[in-house]
Amino acid sequence: MSNLVGVPTVGMIGGGQLARMTHQAGIALGVTFRVLAEGPEVSAAQVARHVTVGDYRDLRTLRDFAAGCDAVTFDHEHVPTDHLHQLVDAGVAVRPGPHALLYAQDKGAMRERLTALGVPCPRHAALKGLSDLADTADELGGWPLVLKTTRGGYDGKGVWMVEDLRAAEETGVFDAGIPVLAEERVDYARELSALVARSPSGQAIAYPVVESVQRDGICHEVIAPAPGLSEELAVRAQGIALRIAGELDVVGLLAVELFETRDGRILVNELAMRPHNTGHWSIEGAVTSQFENHLRAVLDLPLGSPQARAPWTVMVNILGGDYPDMHRGLLHCQARDPALRVHLYGKEVRPGRKIGHVTTFGDDLDDVRARARHAAAYLTGDIDE
Repeated sequence: MSNLVGVPTVGMIGGGQLARMTHQAGIALGVTFRVLAEGPEVSAAQVARHVTVGDYRDLRTLRDFAAGCDAVTFDHEHVPTDHLHQLVDAGVAVRPGPHALLYAQDKGAMRERLTALGVPCPRHAALKGLSDLADTADELGGWPLVLKTTRGGYDGKGVWMVEDLRAAEETGVFDAGIPVLAEERVDYARELSALVARSPSGQAIAYPVVESVQRDGICHEVIAPAPGLSEELAVRAQGIALRIAGELDVVGLLAVELFETRDGRILVNELAMRPHNTGHWSIEGAVTSQFENHLRAVLDLPLGSPQARAPWTVMVNILGGDYPDMHRGLLHCQARDPALRVHLYGKEVRPGRKIGHVTTFGDDLDDVRARARHAAAYLTGDIDE
């Protein structure tokens, strides 16, 4: 840790690419950044100076890691809630606090709280077992239904679209002893994301609402701002995100994943209380990136402008394929498009794994999107794209 007077120390639990990019944002702020990493070779551990390798599920490990940190925040939402309450009781500034993070950890609790607040959500019901499902299907408008584990799911894991009772049983979700949430299948036109940042003192900012394109439950492409989104719906989406951040007392980044329905409504799908894949565009595309604003919020510094720098910014994830040599592809991509920005996460290439992203920006959406798609495809190994 730093011995310089006044230099704050932020500890991030989790050593993935979000921690890696948060560390990068903290360099310019002069922040001492510590990482509790799952292993010595994970993304953030490759670049951060102060790395502790340990199990985030172990309370003693968490206590030792938090000692000397001015604030502790997260790369993921999977730290046991009870452990976080004990850290808070010991005087650790956990941001967001466990009273807020619960609603990103537990989808059932999130749906219950947001419904009580009058926030628009899909119709849903908590299930005790498979026997509840037939009656629930009728209450939610019939089959198909979406089943979700209330805890532990991410990137499409822990989510199933089921057509009938037999398909629901075959998922095996009711055998795991984890509470299950059933939701209506929403007839949506597209998925949106509203990112906001909020500080402990209550200052909050909202980024432009973006369109998120999903493939196999994984974010594939993000367009900022969402093309064709009316000002009325954009303001409504930002207002929903800001209200949730305030009502739940979120500190740091809050990502509100949304459905835009075909009949012109906005429904909340998921919450994440950390930097988010749909905000990666902001590194180059906004005046202040989501990672810097997350750190500013965690440290209760004045928040930076979320304003976009260009009319259009497109981010496309690089997903692992059969081509392991990412750096060989840089020669072509960067020579072809000098304005292209590439972020590689230091991960071993595996099919379907997020190993990086590319960002492009400019005045013409079709051109910007085509450039980003070509680069991501080429780096994945699709050289004919």
